[in-house]
Formats: sequence, C-alpha cells, structure tokens
Amino acid sequence: MSDITLRRRRAISPGQWIGRALVAIVLITFAAFFILPIVWLVLAPTKSNSQLLLDGPFSFGSFDQLAANWDQLFAFGSGVFTTWIGNSVFYSFSALVITLIVSIPAGYALALIEFKGRRLLLVTTLIVMLIPNTALVLPIFLELSAARLIGSPLAVILPFSFFPFGVYLTYIYFSTAVSRDLLNAARIDGAGELRVFGQVAMPLATPVIALVGFFSFVANWNNYFLPFLVVGGQKIPVQVGLSNLLANVPAFNPTTATSIVIELPTLALATLLSVAPILIIFLFAQRFLVEGMTAGGTKE
Repeated sequence: MSDITLRRRRAISPGQWIGRALVAIVLITFAAFFILPIVWLVLAPTKSNSQLLLDGPFSFGSFDQLAANWDQLFAFGSGVFTTWIGNSVFYSFSALVITLIVSIPAGYALALIEFKGRRLLLVTTLIVMLIPNTALVLPIFLELSAARLIGSPLAVILPFSFFPFGVYLTYIYFSTAVSRDLLNAARIDGAGELRVFGQVAMPLATPVIALVGFFSFVANWNNYFLPFLVVGGQKIPVQVGLSNLLANVPAFNPTTATSIVIELPTLALATLLSVAPILIIFLFAQRFLVEGMTAGGTKE
C-alpha cells in the first residue's frame, strides 16, 4: 500500500474536525463551569472582605489574611465551629458503623441465601431506595418524637444508619463478583453459614465495603434537613452550623444584630473546612472505590 493511500486514510474530514471541535468546546465549557467556582472558593479565604469584592476574582490575597480569617472563624461563638465539626464526625462515623454492620450481611443474604420472603425484601429495598429523603423526614420526625429522641444524638444517628442503597450495592456485588462455587466448597468442608460469611465472603468484599462506607459517610456528612429539625444548640453538625454562620454575614442578612459579624472570606473558609474530610477520605480510599464500582461489571 502506497504512502499516498495511507495519508488519505489518515486524513480527517471536515465533518470530523467540526465534531471534535464541538466536543472540545462542550468539555471546556463544563470544565470552566465546575472548576472556576472551586478555584474562587479556594482563593477567597486569603482575602479581606474588601479585597474579595474589589480585586480580581482569581487573585491571591495573603497568608496573613488567611490566618486572620482562620482566627475569626474559630473565635465565633467561643470556638463553636470546632464543636460542630466534632458533632459531624461523631454522627457520621457512628451511623457508618451501624450501616456497615447491617448493610453487608443484608446484601449477602439477599444475594446468596434462599429464604422465604427474600424477593419481597429485595423489592421493598428498591422501592425505599427510590423514595426521596425529604419525603421521609416527616414520618421519621414523628417516629423520633414518639420515641422521645428529639434533641438527642440518636435522633441523627439512627436515621443516618438507614441506608437501603448500601444494601442494594452489596446485593449486586455478591450476586456478580463472588463465586457461588467458592462458597459452596466452604460449606462442603463443613463451614457453617456464619463462618462462610466471615472467613470467605467478607475478605472478598473489601471493595464494596469501601464503596458503601464512602457513600454512606458522604450522605451523612452532607445531610442538613433532618439534623436541622431534630437537634439544636451545641449538638448541631457543621452543615447546620454553616447556616448559622450565614445568618451572621451582613451581605446575606442585613438585619443581623449580633456582636460577632462573619465576613464573606471567613464563610468561604468554613465551607472549605466543612468539605475537607470528604476530600481526604476520597483521596485515601479511591483505589478501593474504583474496585468496588467495577467489581460487579462481569459475572463470574
């Protein structure tokens, strides 16, 4: 085959150039839409309030101003921001432990054990998973009120622990990524069902445990509406605390009359600190997350 023929085949038609150009424009537009606000948010805590309003949106302020904003944030309410972060950590990790203890065995049972009512439980899990969380807030609030748990940490932890999506993820993983022959071999060797689950299935389930744990933690950490309704005072998590900070920002609440005024750069710093734990966990767990999302892609 001659070089001229190869060059013709490798040549790109005008239509292909237009298609690639359109794809590039769309990707650049979406990248700018998502990345530029993050860059602005990262740079905002390095500025004073006047610098934030008058200087370039993507200019860097100073580390001294960052330290001043840090001091203002942690001086608010005698250091209550630290308490909010601690509450979020306690609520999220407590609910995460309960979620894993419940979701992993439940998904395993639905996937690999035949029992009466199994299909009904699976269908119920799917239906509940599709219901928006906001639609469940009122009945959950009434249940917690009847149990006299309003205002206690359990009012946040117990609803957070209810995670049907985790049960479904575990069900899909055990249905597709774990060999039934391997489990049956352990049963033939005399292992009971609990031993099969604990010593054979669980070591193979590390990716899905990480995946369920990550999604559960993110959902718990970012939940605002339910904690806003069921706890108050010093017991609120950081997401509810951010709304308290927002109420003390004159730009958003001109009628504020509190002794401590929160400036916009300080609010931006609080926002960054509120999402930092999720980012840190994602960076350390991303290998397991990728394995968990791809493990069920093929049938053994």
